[in-house]
Amino acid sequence: MTEAIDWVALSTGHPVLGRLPPALRQAAKRTTLKPADPVFRVGDPTRAVLFLLSGEVRLQRQSRDGAQIILQRTHGGFFAEASLESGRYHCDAVAAQAGELLRFPARAFREALANDATFRNAWIAHLAREVRRLRALCERLSLRTAEARVLHYLETEGDDSGSILVPSRKAWAAELGLSHEALYRTLARLEEAGTIAMEGKTISLPR
Repeated sequence: MTEAIDWVALSTGHPVLGRLPPALRQAAKRTTLKPADPVFRVGDPTRAVLFLLSGEVRLQRQSRDGAQIILQRTHGGFFAEASLESGRYHCDAVAAQAGELLRFPARAFREALANDATFRNAWIAHLAREVRRLRALCERLSLRTAEARVLHYLETEGDDSGSILVPSRKAWAAELGLSHEALYRTLARLEEAGTIAMEGKTISLPR
C-alpha cells in the first residue's frame, strides 16, 4: 500500500505545493533517491513533472570530449519543466545526493494547467523566474575570466548578504564551466585579495 503524502507538512517547507489542485495531489507519487540514481536519461519520454523535496539532482549532458557539462543543480523545487511540452527529456538527470522527489503524471499536470486558472498563473510565474535564472546563467558563462564568473555567481545567486553554501566545489566548477583546479586557484586568489571570504563551505562577498 502506497504511503499517503502529508501535503500540509510538505506545503510548510515548499509553499508552492500548497497551490496544487486536489486532483494533481492525488495523482502524485513520492520516490526515494540514492546517490547516482538516474531520474531520467536524454531521449526518455516525458511521463512526469518532477519536484525535488530533498537532496540534489543534476541536469547534465556529455560533451564531445567526454566531459560532463552540468546544466543545472537543483536542491529543491520543480526541474526539467521545459520537457513537459517537448515530449522527451533533453538531458540526463542524476541524483547527486540521497533525497526524495514527487512525480506528477504529465497528462494530469497538463489537465490541471488547462482547467485551473489559479494554478496556471502560478505556473507561468514560476516559469518566468526560471527564464530570469537562465538568462543570468547565459550571461555568466559568456564572461571570459574565472574570477568574473565566480563574482557574478555570488552577486546573482547568493542571498542578501552575497553568501552561498557550496556542498561540492567540483560540481560548482562544472556549473561555472571551469575545471575544479581552475576554480580552486581562482578562489585562493580572490580570498587573498580580500574580494571574497570563505568559511568552511560558505563563500561570501565582504560587506
